[in-house]
Amino acid sequence: MTLRIGNCSGFYGDRLGAMREMIEGGQLDVVTGDYLAELTMLILGKDQLKDPSLGYARTFVRQVEDCLGLALESGVRLVANAGGLNPAGLADKLGEVARGLGLDPAISHVEGDDVRAIGFANALTANAYLGGFGIASALTAGADIVVTGRVTDASLVVGPAVAHFGWTRTSYDELAGAVVAGHVLECGAQATGGNFSGFLKLNRTRPLGFPLAEIAADGSSVITKHDGTGGAVTVDTVTAQLVYEIQSTHYLGPDVTTHLDTVELAQEGADRVAISGVRGSAPPSRLKVCVNELGGYRNQAEFVLTGLDIDAKAAWVREQLGPVLTCDTVAWTTPSAPAADADTEEAASVVLRCTVQDPKPGPVGRAFTAATVEIALASYPGFTMTAPPAQPTPYGIYRAEYVDRGRVEHTVVHADGTREVVADATDFGTDDPGRGRRPSPYPAPTDTRTRRLPLGTFVHARSGDKGGDANLGLWVAHESPVDRGSLNMTGRARPDKFREGPTSSLYDRRVTWLTKLITPQKVRELIPEAADLEIDVYNLPNLGAVNVVIRGLLGAGVAASTRFDPQAKGLGEWVRSRLVQVEEGLA
Repeated sequence: MTLRIGNCSGFYGDRLGAMREMIEGGQLDVVTGDYLAELTMLILGKDQLKDPSLGYARTFVRQVEDCLGLALESGVRLVANAGGLNPAGLADKLGEVARGLGLDPAISHVEGDDVRAIGFANALTANAYLGGFGIASALTAGADIVVTGRVTDASLVVGPAVAHFGWTRTSYDELAGAVVAGHVLECGAQATGGNFSGFLKLNRTRPLGFPLAEIAADGSSVITKHDGTGGAVTVDTVTAQLVYEIQSTHYLGPDVTTHLDTVELAQEGADRVAISGVRGSAPPSRLKVCVNELGGYRNQAEFVLTGLDIDAKAAWVREQLGPVLTCDTVAWTTPSAPAADADTEEAASVVLRCTVQDPKPGPVGRAFTAATVEIALASYPGFTMTAPPAQPTPYGIYRAEYVDRGRVEHTVVHADGTREVVADATDFGTDDPGRGRRPSPYPAPTDTRTRRLPLGTFVHARSGDKGGDANLGLWVAHESPVDRGSLNMTGRARPDKFREGPTSSLYDRRVTWLTKLITPQKVRELIPEAADLEIDVYNLPNLGAVNVVIRGLLGAGVAASTRFDPQAKGLGEWVRSRLVQVEEGLA
């Protein structure tokens, strides 16, 4: 009864050949593709402004054209959210491609997520996050391909599992287990070593394989990958994805509330990690909505400062440009001094960045670029820029909203054209994921010797964005479970459940240290730009992890942020490099 689901895309622009790799690499029942993100919806919205027939991920069309015959021959069904803002248009395009190949697959699509007509008429895009039961209905009716609009990323796995196992709306634990498997799969190779702080131990001689899940009837699963592919599937690589872009210990979804603090991981062998123990409860009464609006126009200039007097050079540029810029917002970076006596000119140089924004293109167009160029021979010594002046570009502003579920008509359009409104849940839980549990500061014993070491000495990290908030997951690294034999999540021998009570193992002592160390105040020390921001810290003891949410670090979201790292992708690696006091016995 095991259902084998493989992923072939983690974002719009992921490896084009991954669909063929997954179908040819081993036996699968379903191949999913995740193409949507908050920024992607904005990109697709701009596409539709130019051509209303667009609004979907066009790379998916190319993948299907290459692999459709192989998928049908292998009995593999394709499920993807590549429909974006126009799932009906994508379904029609795929039908055209299939006819051109002499094939006749059953193609269904899921719609109803576009909620601009119910209170968001002025938005460029406004899409509610739908669940997996529409996908399940399409598959049950015989669809070979199901394309959707804005369903949750995990719904691409939940839907096939519901169809395969016959779960109901109240199969909360089973649904929650599938949500966790879907969350691990949704970002593709991030579960097999991509963006992983332990990359030095990976097999990097071949491209990283994409992950797949073997899902059981009780919602438990095993995460693995095809033999012969690069990367690895370990407790740490799976944890890295589990703590990515989550907000609290309660993961609110349209089908179920998943309790992330119940997740148990176990290394079952080489490249096989079991997920079990997941508990779920009723979903919230409202659906989250991804809203994108056009925020205005932006532009940027980068000045190269070389050698001595860096602060004075930067100050002079700001003094020269400040009075003549007429744009609404001006943001300057603060460059640090380069290394003394540098061996190369590049090493002796830093970049001063000026980012401007305005509701209209004029103030950030020629009015800005001309001002930056005109001082070229009348400013600091060594004046140069990294690139010539550019035209302004539009940017969007993202925000999360919520709507009552009854206002959203989750609809499946089956391959024969019939329309089915999907019956919604009737029992609901809380709409509030809860605020962070703040552990007390770690009291370093006076009789214990400590060393000042990088946090990343034995702590992994994964970070990312949720709108204007930054998510930072930190967890204690495991010794190689495969080398040590079959281990469970806490580093203790399997297959029994966790032992009750504290232990003296090095791993457990490190976890205790981490959960006491990471408080909102400590996060503000490690990330000075968060000094005045609201910070929540959540403990995930089964994962040996803490999840940190830094609210407002990214401003109005990735498309509008002027931060150096607008999606907070490198935030975790920066924090791992920060020095902290570590007990000798833990290091």
